[in-house]
Parts: sequence; structure tokens; C-alpha cells
Amino acid sequence: MIDRTKAHAAALIGVVLAATLGAATASASDSQDKRTKEQRRAEEAQAIRTAVQRGEVIPLPRILALAQARVQGEVLEVELEHEQKRLLYEIKILAGNGRVRELKLDARTGALIKIEDD
Repeated sequence: MIDRTKAHAAALIGVVLAATLGAATASASDSQDKRTKEQRRAEEAQAIRTAVQRGEVIPLPRILALAQARVQGEVLEVELEHEQKRLLYEIKILAGNGRVRELKLDARTGALIKIEDD
């Protein structure tokens, strides 16, 4: 299930970092906005890869295994967020009973912060 979950999570991962740029409002710059958004995502992805290589953030497959050990089911969404001066993985899982559970795990240690119904 982890391989399918990894692919699904990679497609859905929304990376939220501390600095988020606002979208421009001029319609003439729509293509520029799209390119800028794509560049930001690429830069954020590279920053995460670097953090994983440095050991500052646990890799996604390991985090998913930790999450699945707590709540079994299908991973619906994964986000990496800054919250209270630390990085957290926020993972939404559709449990076997049909409930969507949201787990927050410390991105550096993998420690469980919170599980709640979404």
C-alpha cells in the first residue's frame, strides 16, 4: 500500500512554507503568474529535498509508514507546514470505517503531535 500511497501523496502533496507569495491581479500577467507559481513550487521542492538530505526533515516514505502505523487507510493528502516555529507533516487518511483522520507529525522527529477527525 505504501507504493500506491506514495504515488498518490506525491500527486496531492501541497507544500506550505512560511513565505507564500500572493498572486498578481493583472490578467495580462496570467502566464507570468503561472510560471512564477511553477518556479516557486520547484524551489520549495528543492528546499525540501535539501532538508531531507541534511536530516532536517524525515523523508515522505518514512513519514507515511509512521502515519499508517497510527491510522490505517488510504492517504488522501500530505502537507508540510510551518506551525508554532516547527515543521509538521499534516496527513489526511481515509480510514476503513469511512472517517477522514488528520494526523500531525513532527517533520524532524516523526513524533505524533495530534490525531483528529477532519
